[in-house]
Amino acid sequence: MTNSTPNTRFRLGLIINPLAGLGGRAALKGSDGVADDALAMGVEPQAHNRVRQTLEHLLPLGDRLQLFSAPGAMGADLMADMGFDAEVVGQLTNPPHTSAEDTETIARQMHQQGVDLLLFAGGDGTARNICNQLDSTQLVLGIPAGVKIHSGVYAVNPRAAGELVALLVQGELVRLREADVRDIDEQAFRNGQVRTRHYGELAVPEEGRFVQQVKQGGREVETLVLDDIAAGLQEEQDDNTGWILGPGSTTLGLLEAMGLEGTLLGVDVLKDGELILRDATEQQLWEQVEQGGDWRILVTAIGGQGHILGRGNQQLSPRIIRAVGLDNLLVVATKTKLRSLAGRPFLVDTGDSQLDTDLSGLRRVLSGYREEMLYPVSWKAE
Repeated sequence: MTNSTPNTRFRLGLIINPLAGLGGRAALKGSDGVADDALAMGVEPQAHNRVRQTLEHLLPLGDRLQLFSAPGAMGADLMADMGFDAEVVGQLTNPPHTSAEDTETIARQMHQQGVDLLLFAGGDGTARNICNQLDSTQLVLGIPAGVKIHSGVYAVNPRAAGELVALLVQGELVRLREADVRDIDEQAFRNGQVRTRHYGELAVPEEGRFVQQVKQGGREVETLVLDDIAAGLQEEQDDNTGWILGPGSTTLGLLEAMGLEGTLLGVDVLKDGELILRDATEQQLWEQVEQGGDWRILVTAIGGQGHILGRGNQQLSPRIIRAVGLDNLLVVATKTKLRSLAGRPFLVDTGDSQLDTDLSGLRRVLSGYREEMLYPVSWKAE
């Protein structure tokens, strides 16, 4: 890698998958092959907004950068809109549409241009495309924009990506490591099965607060503890309070302990002790919340990463969280899960920087029967 000096500008490449994350709010468990369905449901693309959060950290460093971007919606349009002067690399095979093949071709071309860092936005499918063309000789960093983020090549959120790139541009010492690229079978995922596969490694800059850990698989449920927590929740059920339960083995275990058939990978809605929605979309949640009444959101951390928002639960959008109320966002985690975080905070990556900041701090965690603990939440690991 070439460090930036006054006479040598840092060569930064950018590739955006503009369709990344479309399937999240539509509860489609991914975007591969279903982007048109999500668009037809009225879901608005969010990838550009997430990349903008990253690039905002680089605006003061423009004179230290030599920028390269993929054409059109894959990077050049956003760069121009933000006032960056970037050289466009490659061309789309079927403009204005974009494809995985475009990502792979342009990634290879940017490597040939000699970029110091290839910044890309997407999910695990995009990471696979990059990995298909590059090896660990090319430094890369992912901006999380997809539904599935199992790979270790992504920053914990867009702002963290921007801060990490800024360190590199300013010539700060940043460790490098090889990180796994992993992806899952989306069709199996939509059927409630998690099948991950290792596709290779890529070199990423490492700074503990900014780069996420590879997601740990497995489903370990502390049955007795979940039974206790479920008993407490049942006692709190009444006609006026609705509960929105995020995905995960912990929340599914709670529903099972209550004798209800929830979904492992979807968002379920509980009211007056009954499951009124299974695998709800963001729009369905909004329609429920708009009706008024008291609502609570119950989420759990993704094993190994610590994310409570922004990984596989994009149905819990910023407008849903704000409507329910930040104080009504609760985390459920057994003590075993809390210990597994080794002191790292829970992470939030809602796509709304201000909301992420507002959610940071100590938050209530349900860890037993009428037992609550306080645990730190942050928009970056510390």
